[in-house]
Amino acid sequence: MPGSLLKFLKSNAIIGLVICALVCAGVWLARRAGALESSEFAVYGCYLQRQSPMSIPDNRIVLVTISESDISQLKSWPLNDGLFAKMIENLLAHGPRVVGVDIFRNIEVPPGSDKLKELFSKDIPVVSVMKFGDEISPGVDAPYMVKDNSLVGFGDALVDSGGVTRRGLLFMDNGKVSSSSFSLLLATVYLQEEGIRALPDPANPQLMKLGKTTFAPLESDAGAYVGMDSRGYQFLLNFAGIKAGFASIPLCQVLAGNFADEAVRGKIVIIGATAESLRDFFFVPFTRSAEQGQRVWGVELRATVVSQLLHAAIDGQEPMGYWPERAGLGWTIMWGLIGYLICLKVPSFRRFAILLLLLPVLLAGITFLMFIDGVWVPVVPPFLAFAASADFFRLYLLSVERRQRAQLMRLFESCVSKDIAKTIWSQRQQFMEGGLPRPQNLTATVLFTDLQGFSTISEQFGDPGHLMNWLNEYMEAMTCTVTDNGGVINKYIGDAVMAIFGVPVARTDEKGISEDAVNAVRCAMEMGNRLEDLNIRWEDQHRPTVRMRVGIFTGPLVVGCIGTKHRLEYTVTGDSVNVASRLESFDKTLDAGNTCRILIGKSTWEYARKQFMCRGLGEGMLKGKDQRIEIYQVLGKLTENEAAVPQIDAGASITG
Repeated sequence: MPGSLLKFLKSNAIIGLVICALVCAGVWLARRAGALESSEFAVYGCYLQRQSPMSIPDNRIVLVTISESDISQLKSWPLNDGLFAKMIENLLAHGPRVVGVDIFRNIEVPPGSDKLKELFSKDIPVVSVMKFGDEISPGVDAPYMVKDNSLVGFGDALVDSGGVTRRGLLFMDNGKVSSSSFSLLLATVYLQEEGIRALPDPANPQLMKLGKTTFAPLESDAGAYVGMDSRGYQFLLNFAGIKAGFASIPLCQVLAGNFADEAVRGKIVIIGATAESLRDFFFVPFTRSAEQGQRVWGVELRATVVSQLLHAAIDGQEPMGYWPERAGLGWTIMWGLIGYLICLKVPSFRRFAILLLLLPVLLAGITFLMFIDGVWVPVVPPFLAFAASADFFRLYLLSVERRQRAQLMRLFESCVSKDIAKTIWSQRQQFMEGGLPRPQNLTATVLFTDLQGFSTISEQFGDPGHLMNWLNEYMEAMTCTVTDNGGVINKYIGDAVMAIFGVPVARTDEKGISEDAVNAVRCAMEMGNRLEDLNIRWEDQHRPTVRMRVGIFTGPLVVGCIGTKHRLEYTVTGDSVNVASRLESFDKTLDAGNTCRILIGKSTWEYARKQFMCRGLGEGMLKGKDQRIEIYQVLGKLTENEAAVPQIDAGASITG
């Protein structure tokens, strides 16, 4: 594999994409396994809770409620057949369009059974309820007094895991009998006077069209569902009717005929229980009130389904839709990529954290707006893909950062000041390549130091440990002086020190190069001062004192790392290094009595001459060099008055 391709495949961008792909795959597998279903249902309930209810109750529907108060007044339950017949007669006398009886009546409850049979032998607009039953609960037959089952609908309700009802049924069969739902029958009887019937959709005869709306049955993976039992003709409930409420009349008022004619005339009347003892309630995915919680009465649930069907048929209000699975997968991948991109493009942790908080809010806002527009869009999978892609990729980048920082600091630890270390790290994108400092051509100032007569001095120490303690004390003082002046200790060579000013962050303008040269000369002078202090202390401790020589030269260098993966060294090469080294060792007898003799080349003198007093020594032939160079000795720092005094001209040619 070509090196450039391998480098590309190992880049952070490609690794981030791999992380994003793995995260999205993991999220979608979790979704397919049903692990996210309960979380998605929780969001669904939250959206329903915040969805605006209908402005006014559906005045086409009125409930006749059987409460604990009604049962107490009647002093018996169930209603006997005579009272049952009276209830229906009193309602029919006021001209409702249809009456729905949400009470099972599969056996006679005398007295009055003959009267009830006689009533139902007539052509009356009354829809009754039965129950298919399932593996958990037995079915309930159609009312015994009904001869025409065309007006008998099933009251079976669909309950999801957790006991919550979110779906409605239009048709159902048990393998023997096919039937319409109680609510659908009520709606279709009412709509007959509007000239609306349930018919096959002309575009797709497999689907039912009711007025202006075609109902497509739910698939097994609709919305957040995974492997749902989609038998029958199911659709999602919108619960708008329950949230708005329905007008109601107590049972005892109906039996007494104590209700207004307009309360029921031309309307759908649904009779059902609201008594706690009858336990006819369901749980819905939102909270109605602090007292009622998520519980609604069965008669309210039937009424809200009827209301939804009427709005669909007359107003064209479609049931809640949802995206196909492929669209949900694409939506999830898109948010995973967004998480990947903000991590890749936003290096600032603060901005990254802000986006990590704001973008999920945006996701929630978009999906909620789509929800109230009638489309259930996945929320949890895209959120997890976004958050996990961003977080995992960020963790990877942080681990790379820590590794690079550790590698970088290993190269420069104890060799640079804290400010330079911060600059190196802040500019690492320009400075680093492949996790290592990028090789550079630059102009910098090299400083060499050496101790005069170190071999002789070392012989005065009988104990090697004392010698090393003495030398380390010297090196610590010199190293601190270098780093305090913005230099980098490149290496220690026995008692010699090599420092560079202007690396590893390259100077690209004359001002910066000048500052490096001045810093190097200032550093050399401070080294001399530090050595004088050390000598005083060593003399008091009866330890040897010492003198040092310094050579400084400013010029072009090549900097980079050499070595192997097990041992790397940041180093500089170039003729400027050799010149600085030769200046340090030039004519060791010259000013040998000075605690710190400092020689610099002309290039350094050009930058430093306005701040330091220098004595020109003339052109010198350095060891190993073919060309002569001008050499200057630094004598001290210029004061403001001395700054105007002309520098001492270079003398005659010298050798060393």
